[in-house]
Amino acid sequence: MSTLPLLLLFALLGVAVITDVRARRIPNAVVFPGMLAAFALHALLPGGAGLFSTPVGGLGLLSALGGFAVGLALLLPMYALRLMGAGDVKLLAMVGAFVGAGQILVVGLVTLVAGGVLALVFAAWQRNLRRLVANAYHMALHTTYSALAGTVAAPTVPPEAASGRLPYAIAIATATVGCVLWLRVHGEMPL
Repeated sequence: MSTLPLLLLFALLGVAVITDVRARRIPNAVVFPGMLAAFALHALLPGGAGLFSTPVGGLGLLSALGGFAVGLALLLPMYALRLMGAGDVKLLAMVGAFVGAGQILVVGLVTLVAGGVLALVFAAWQRNLRRLVANAYHMALHTTYSALAGTVAAPTVPPEAASGRLPYAIAIATATVGCVLWLRVHGEMPL
């Protein structure tokens, strides 16, 4: 029973990665059943340290809902800026439902780092690394000037796409698998 949540989460992430790589989308048919399964596991299993800790057990529906909400909130601004698809946001929310409110922040931060590495790899593979670095430089410069001027203005010229549409499920899955395995071995998240 202790490996069931682990196998379920890894299977859902695997399907999400495959569909995101092939079609650049993550279907609701993967994410919503995963969310419901996470809520059910946390609500029905006897109390414990979480689905991936020792002793294995549910954190309760409130913690699962909190993890879902924090996971959703972490990537929602990037969706609002059209930097990320809705499927990516929902996938991290599903992961939040599995790991709970206490762990999703670490998973989310590791996901953002993994996403940055993924963007660098894709830009290098597509021979657009120079454009990616130039975009980052101009955005940082614009943000600095705006902050010094005390304004929040959007850049007048949008940056050119340097890495194309990333299959961000790779970053989410990599971060989640790494954090969950760390949690199973060490009993708590790093940080």
